[in-house]
Amino acid sequence: MTRPDQAAGPGRTLLPTATAARTRAAVRDLLRPSRGLAVAGLGVMVLATAVGLLTQPLLGHIVDLVTRHRSADALTLPVLALAGVAVVQGVTTSLGMSLVSRLGETALARLRERFVERALALPLERLERAGSGDLNARVTRDVSRVADAVRTALPELARSALSIVLTLGALAVLDWRFLPAALLAVPVQAHTARWYVRNAVPLYARERIATGEQQQQLLDTIGGARTVRAYRLQDGHGRRVAERSRAAVELTMRGVRLVLRFYSRLHIAEYVGLAAVLVTGFLLVRSGSASVGTATAAALYFHSLFGPVNTALVLLDDAQSATAGLARLVGVIDEPVPAPADRPGSPASGGPSVTLAGVSHAYVPGRPVLRGVDLRVRAGERIALVGTTGAGKTTLAKLVSGLHRPAAGRVDIGGAEPDESGRLVGLVTQEVHVFAGPLADDLRLARPDASDEELWDALARVGAVGWAEALPEGLGTVVGDGGHRLTADRAQQLALARLLLADPPVVVLDEATAEAGSSGARVLDEAAEEALRGRTALVVAHRLSQAAAADRVVVLDAGRIVEEGTHDELLTARGRYAALWRAWTGSRAAEGHPAGTSRAPH
Repeated sequence: MTRPDQAAGPGRTLLPTATAARTRAAVRDLLRPSRGLAVAGLGVMVLATAVGLLTQPLLGHIVDLVTRHRSADALTLPVLALAGVAVVQGVTTSLGMSLVSRLGETALARLRERFVERALALPLERLERAGSGDLNARVTRDVSRVADAVRTALPELARSALSIVLTLGALAVLDWRFLPAALLAVPVQAHTARWYVRNAVPLYARERIATGEQQQQLLDTIGGARTVRAYRLQDGHGRRVAERSRAAVELTMRGVRLVLRFYSRLHIAEYVGLAAVLVTGFLLVRSGSASVGTATAAALYFHSLFGPVNTALVLLDDAQSATAGLARLVGVIDEPVPAPADRPGSPASGGPSVTLAGVSHAYVPGRPVLRGVDLRVRAGERIALVGTTGAGKTTLAKLVSGLHRPAAGRVDIGGAEPDESGRLVGLVTQEVHVFAGPLADDLRLARPDASDEELWDALARVGAVGWAEALPEGLGTVVGDGGHRLTADRAQQLALARLLLADPPVVVLDEATAEAGSSGARVLDEAAEEALRGRTALVVAHRLSQAAAADRVVVLDAGRIVEEGTHDELLTARGRYAALWRAWTGSRAAEGHPAGTSRAPH
């Protein structure tokens, strides 16, 4: 089960956080495939701890030899035994810690894979409601806290727990009366642990939320810096950034004060326990029930507990912080995603039809972007969406591609809703990301099993084979960040080549060729023409020549369809589209470009 976090601000609904029970179940599920490794690591750690517990009795034996005034030769064997214990304990501890670390890293890798897989599958509108700051905080800070805990806290906590249990057992073996004396420290330590957990869990959870709110506010302010300056909103945004930063710092300082009080209580427990063991040893030696060496071994045993007990309790700080982060990661993993639809139709049959019935949508309640849109795109038909900025073209494209779900009405593609996996609809937007790595890997994101011949064929069909062959290592050339940088028009060709490899039955182009300059416009238009051939297509047209080449033109204004028909029909009607066409061709003529009024074949 998961619980929704409180909203981070107006219109924000944070991604959920898993309950404690669900988080424990998720950890068991992550560890289940590595049960053999867990058993091996635990077994070796038990052996290492048991061997280390021989140190105190050997030291106690040396004390007895000295108090009995034995010869120096009598010390040789115990000293050699101590050296042997140190060697064996060192080797087995190293091996056990490596096995436990490997177990933790394996589970962490599974957690990351599941988190990334689910985050990428979540509907875009769900992420937008949460805000990018919330997801960013989980991807960065929460994952980092869990990773640090797995790499440091988990191995140390395992070793400390074993040391505590086995050392208490060894105390009882020396003399059972030492055990209750040592356990006098437990009530203080247990009370300290309960007090800390009771206060730390909600505090760290609130700190995570406050950090996410702070990051979201910073992203909003920096991302909208131009608008903020244009409308002179600096004071308001600066105040909100300061308030959320102050809230995050205040929670962090409360955590520091909590940890300091935690340590002070632990010192009291150490004093109580060690004093009780020393008094018990004194009484037993005086009565003749134990030797000085045995009392010394008991005191050393309890003193050796300082490290593992303090480590275990101190690691509660890391554990609680990591648990809070883990719960937020599991909350995302458990977030439901729409089931993928079966893929109807294929490019060979012209692709499925697309129907929008009474579709309305709003990003902010009360501010609709689309209003009651009814549209049917026949199988294999190409529709051009035309309208001024803010008319709703991109929103309609996102609804058809499945990135958003309509607030009202239904989007139907071949009898099914669009699925977010991209199997049904292919979307290419103006903003194209070139992934860092070999060009072949970038292309195979669309179809992992594609051969090199298929990759070259896709590049050739979009007119990119020339520059791809000229790359230093061809398909093996590293592109993107840290590699060969692709120009905007080449990046768009790469995106269209990926579209051909993915081979979706329905294609949505949202100003996909807008980044090309005048020299690259023709090349990208031809590439887009090839990508659309034989498919049902919606094209958000940024150049009206694309509308002239479409089977039908749909004109949007203020979220409604105000005109639709062929290019020639709308020109004859002398309505809104005709006015847009005259304005566009006039500007083209003024720049010395041909208007291109004829329809392009497809």
